[in-house]
Amino acid sequence: MNKKQVWIVTILSILALSALLSGCNSSSSPDGRTGDGVLYKNPEASVLERVEDLLKRMTLEEKIGQMTQVAKDVINPEDITSMYLGSILSGGGGCPKPNTPEAWADMIDGFQSQALKMRLGIPLIYGVDAVHGHSNVKGAVIFPHNIGLGAAGDSDLAERIGRITAIEMSATGALWNFAPVIAVPQDIRWGRTYEAYSENTELVARLARAYIRGLQNADSSGLGAATTVLATPKHYLADGGTAWGTSNTVVMNKFMIDQGVTQVDEAALRKIHLPPYAAAIAGGAQCIMVSFSSWKDTKMHAHKYLLSDVLKGELGFEGFLISDWKAIDQIPGNYYSDVVTSINAGLDMIMVPFYYKIFIDALMQAVKKGDVPLERIDDAVRRILTVKIKLGLFERPLADRDLLPVVGSQAHRELAREAVRKSLVLLKNDGGTLPLSKDIRRIFVAGLAANDIGIQCGGWTIDWQGKTGAITEGTTIIEGIENTVSSAAAVSYDRNGDYKNVTNQDGTPGTADVGIVVVGELPYAEGVGDQENLALSTADVELIKRVRKRCDRLVLIVISGRPLIISDVMAQCDAVVAAWLPGSEGQGVADVLFGDYAFTGKLPFTWPKAMNQIPFDFNSLDEKKVLFPFGYSVE
Repeated sequence: MNKKQVWIVTILSILALSALLSGCNSSSSPDGRTGDGVLYKNPEASVLERVEDLLKRMTLEEKIGQMTQVAKDVINPEDITSMYLGSILSGGGGCPKPNTPEAWADMIDGFQSQALKMRLGIPLIYGVDAVHGHSNVKGAVIFPHNIGLGAAGDSDLAERIGRITAIEMSATGALWNFAPVIAVPQDIRWGRTYEAYSENTELVARLARAYIRGLQNADSSGLGAATTVLATPKHYLADGGTAWGTSNTVVMNKFMIDQGVTQVDEAALRKIHLPPYAAAIAGGAQCIMVSFSSWKDTKMHAHKYLLSDVLKGELGFEGFLISDWKAIDQIPGNYYSDVVTSINAGLDMIMVPFYYKIFIDALMQAVKKGDVPLERIDDAVRRILTVKIKLGLFERPLADRDLLPVVGSQAHRELAREAVRKSLVLLKNDGGTLPLSKDIRRIFVAGLAANDIGIQCGGWTIDWQGKTGAITEGTTIIEGIENTVSSAAAVSYDRNGDYKNVTNQDGTPGTADVGIVVVGELPYAEGVGDQENLALSTADVELIKRVRKRCDRLVLIVISGRPLIISDVMAQCDAVVAAWLPGSEGQGVADVLFGDYAFTGKLPFTWPKAMNQIPFDFNSLDEKKVLFPFGYSVE
């Protein structure tokens, strides 16, 4: 080989080596598609390095797309790719057809496949209201609503429920849970009372932190481990402190307090409503949803002091803030000013949820005009990307289909059954009526709620408002009773309390040894459940009277999302049980009624004697004047 040939070979070798090194060190590639060498795709790099590498590659359009959340029912899937959308959600009842775990996985993976086609391949995060189990999914286990978990008061139980919920959600690819509600309700007329744990701030903070720990798998390898789901404590701040009649969304005597105005001073705001958020942040919360409500004269979605100064500044919250459903629309002004005000106040992602192109255009114009600083956009997107990377979305963007067989499994239902048992509160027990013997000769059960999964589960179950009937799998209370008693017992059921074809030897109408009447509330959610009068219905009162005449001892079971006015029927009952909204496993009620387990629940809310006591003035409350005080149970 002559000198010229040696020189040519040397030049070619240098060029080849340069190309090879360029391919390995691809962090400077503008499109992020150069393979595993891209820094933001490298799981071995730090979260900070990955986020900053990705952020510097993004256009303004891509950044604003990440700040946009769209409802699945309106999304054009191709827009996920072309508009760089960061999140899709299912609102209450936003289910695929058929509503099965497998169909959920197919639906969400389909949306995710569109996101992965983006220039930078940023996965979307799919959000659902899995507020008591993966409760939109037919066949998933449905746990008691939070009011029941407040009665149980068991942090370990709350954490285990969070863990099982995360597993069932992971199976379908829904890795973002808009839960838990960490409100501290001060007026039980509020239709969201049952979504909260208690009127007691300390109890709310303790159980919320435990649930978040379970949902986010915090005791394992932290956020990003397999079956980790992002928690969303909500609704910041003081959604449980609003005053009756202050809501600006009143329709047909609904939404009378939900989305209303909290009128307390800042000292009370900080004492009652802020501590659960401090506990949630200390427990690893990475996302917080902002409340529809207002504090004094300002909508929370516009409240820069509480969002940016207090939450992000004083409390050191490093995650991102998500708006509630169309909530920025309630800020005074036009839509453009709503967008500007909410983003500048500290919102990082907007649950649009419908007219996403209008939102994106508005925010684009706001940045170009200087009404929203680019630094605020970068801060929002940095927070969102940080959570996505911590969550492990870049490594595991799709549903974990290996978990599909365990959705609604017997093991998961056993945990829900345990939760039901621990949530029951014994309010009255004259003459040792409870527990009942399994050998009682005649048991008569009455009430629609005794044989209705939908009523047991309440709102936020399959549909937003829930509904009556066999809406999902599980065990009703009457089925639980029939499964528990011995062969010596005869169990009769009539929803209307007609104890038929039972006569004494002399031909007179027969009586049951024990009558069990199950009464309470039909399903509702949010402001639709705002109720000025919490008295039992006339039909329920008449049912109790009717059954009382046909039994020797009467047990009343109250299925409700809050304390109801039962003072007038107490004297007719030998025993009274608050069962709240127990979910899909009614067998847990029978477990305690018949003595396989003891009553251990304590009242998480003060129980009023009459409606004129509501709302309570907790600063001057005389516990002797209420029907039952906070923390009460029959010993």
